[in-house]
Order: sequence, then C-alpha cells, then structure tokens
Amino acid sequence: MSHSDQPTPLQSRSSGPLSGRVRVPGDKSISHRALILGALAVGETRISGLLEGEDVLNTAKAMRALGAQVERTGEGAWTVHGVGVGGFKAPDAPLDFGNSGTGCRLAMGAVAGSPIVATFDGDASLRKRPMRRILDPLELMGSKVTSSGDSGRLPMTLQGARDPLPIVYRTPVASAQIKSAVLLAGLSAPGVTTVIETEASRDHTELMLSHFGAHVVTTNEGTHGRKISLTGQPELHGANVVVPADPSSAAFPIVAALIAPGSDVVLTDVMTNPLRTGLFTTLREMGASIEESHQRNDTGEPMAQFRIRASQLRGVEVPPERAPSMIDEYLVLAVAAAFAEGTTTMRGLQELRVKESDRLQATADMLRVNGVQVEISGDDMIVVGKGHVPGGGLVATHMDHRIAMSALVMGTAADAPVKVDDTTFIATSFPDFIPMMRALGADLT
Repeated sequence: MSHSDQPTPLQSRSSGPLSGRVRVPGDKSISHRALILGALAVGETRISGLLEGEDVLNTAKAMRALGAQVERTGEGAWTVHGVGVGGFKAPDAPLDFGNSGTGCRLAMGAVAGSPIVATFDGDASLRKRPMRRILDPLELMGSKVTSSGDSGRLPMTLQGARDPLPIVYRTPVASAQIKSAVLLAGLSAPGVTTVIETEASRDHTELMLSHFGAHVVTTNEGTHGRKISLTGQPELHGANVVVPADPSSAAFPIVAALIAPGSDVVLTDVMTNPLRTGLFTTLREMGASIEESHQRNDTGEPMAQFRIRASQLRGVEVPPERAPSMIDEYLVLAVAAAFAEGTTTMRGLQELRVKESDRLQATADMLRVNGVQVEISGDDMIVVGKGHVPGGGLVATHMDHRIAMSALVMGTAADAPVKVDDTTFIATSFPDFIPMMRALGADLT
C-alpha cells in the first residue's frame, strides 16, 4: 500500500577498495519504541537520530492518529507529546504500517491496553505475515479481534481491553515483538505482567521502559533465557532519546568492506547492545578485522566506533542460540560466507521463514543464482565458500529490503555484476543506502 508499483532495478559490480567514514541510519528498533513510548508518556519526548525510513514514519503517523502530537523539528529530530498510558483515542481511519511488522505488532500491544477500537493494515507483504502469536497473549489480557484477513492476518480490527489483565506469559519463540507487545499492553494492567523467554531476545523495550519511568525487573531464566516483570499502571514521563546507529544496517557496509580487497571503512556510533551483536561475534570468528573504539552509552544503549578492513574469511558453525541476536543479519552473513574459504553452517533459522519474505529460501536463491553452493537442511543453511563468488545473476528480492541490500553488497566483490529486480523497498529501513555505498566507492548503476 505504501510503495510505487513501478520496480527500480539496480546492478552492483566490483569497483576496487571501499573507503570512508560514515554513520548509518538510527536504529529502527529504538526509533519505533521511542515514538510509541513517547506517545504513551505524559509530557514532551525529544528524539534525536530517528531513522526516517518509511517503516518508522508509518509508526509516527499511527501515533499521531491515536492522539499523540508528533512533530519533526529537524533532520532526525522529533518531538512527541504523549497522551499517557491507556489514553489513546480511536483513530478515524485504518492504521497503515506499510512494510513494518515491528511497528504494527508493537502498536497492537499498545492499543490492546486502551479501551478503543483500531484497524491495522499494511502493504501486500505485511498482509502475508502471521499475527496470531502476537494476538494470543493480548487476548488473554482482555483484547479481542473483531475482524481479520485470512488466518488472522491483516487487515485486522482490534478491540482494546477496557480492564486489562496482568498475565504471566511464556513466549513460544524468542521474539522481541511478542515480548514487547505483552509489556506494552501490561502498562495498562494492574499488578505485575511477566514475560518468560527460553532464549533471550533483544531487550530494547525493557531498557526504554525504564528510561521512561516504568518499573521493570529482568532476571535470568535457565541457561539462555530471561524473565521480565513489569509493574503496571505507571505514569510514564517524557524523556530525551538518542537513537544509536542501527547494527542491522551497519552489517551491509561492514560485510562489503570485508569482502572488497583493500577496503578500510569507519562506522561511527554503532549500537553494541550484546543482544544485537551476534553478527560481529560471528564475523570475528571468521577472521574479520573489526576494531572497536570510542565506546559510550546513551539512553541505556551502548555504542562504539568500528573500523573494518578487508579480511580473508573462513567458514564457521553458527550455533542456534545466537539467532535472536542476529536474526536480521543472516542474509548478509550468507554473503560473507560465500566469499569465505570453507563451509559455514548457520543453525536454527526457522524465524527467517516468517519475515518480509521467506528469507531462508530467498537467501539460498540469491546465492545459487550467483554461482554459490548452498543447501537448506531443515532450519539450517549451509554455505560452501570458495573465496570468491562468480556473480552474474539476477536476484528476486520478493519486496524485501534486506535481500536487495545483501545482493548489492555481494556485487561489490563478485567476479561478474549482480543485478536485483527491485530496490524500492530499501527505503523502508535504509533510505540513503545507495548513495552511502556509492560514497564509499561501490559501483551501483
């Protein structure tokens, strides 16, 4: 619904070393949450470094439609005057989240704790994505789906709970979106709402809830899990939020610099939250030269400067428990694996099947059409690296921004140019990706 019907193809070819100093856009996860929590707070929230991609802008529009005052005051600078917990008004029209599963699912949680009715919708890609696992706990808390598309998909109308109930909920998969939806709904419930995860997912919601004044307690649960308890009905206060550079976006120039011989690239202010740095850990295990400096902390989130130099990579095995900390980065990791020497096995990737596309299959197709040997075995992906990629293929992006960017990164060092069928959707998360890559020296035409 948010995009032109006219595709924008692009070709990427090897052009020699990449060099330069850049800051990738603000983190998308933090940007969504800053807008939503600002809308649920009392008083003014000032946000700097907000990602101004389509996904986040759709969340800003949704918060405005729900009654908050949301204004852009400069490049990446926004203010939000919130309505308080449970204070949303019923929107006059459906809330259109375009391509954004995160914005849609988190907003469902926030609406579920308000006594209003709202309709959620999105583009053709978002309409295909599952919503039932978000709705199951929200219905336990008292909200109700009054209409939906096939199999509980968008468009969907949600009746928020008049008297939300606190629950103890064990998530069926490691998902920050499920956890966040429950916690956001739990803000309106009396008592304590608890989420238990067998595998810890990214903790941005917990950190930002605390920053806005909520009482959140996190403890370890089992070997890799966490238990998060939120005391309901707080008065959230407006806060200043500095959005760090998105590590998921940084992944693309990082891998490009590693695979293009002679490259030397610096990225500033990259978020280093340990629940988001699985890719950096994996690349270092593969032999990547990634130097970290200038560490600092803002809004509860750590960040640092990275210097990346071209490296000879080797194949590794990536354990399944690392998946939650790098779920969006497996696509571009597969590109790095294709240029490595030896086999890289990535385990436990079932979550990739329910993203903007079936990313597991789409990634394998992207590699195969460019001459790389790859196998999918259950929920594992096995890439046989030969130290180079033949290239020459046309990649079907399936309306998926990360497939498009990963394929263009591959082309920066492939033997023959790599083409993508459509780059339109890159704007959902990284509007300046193409000019930034060109500024570093990439040949994109």
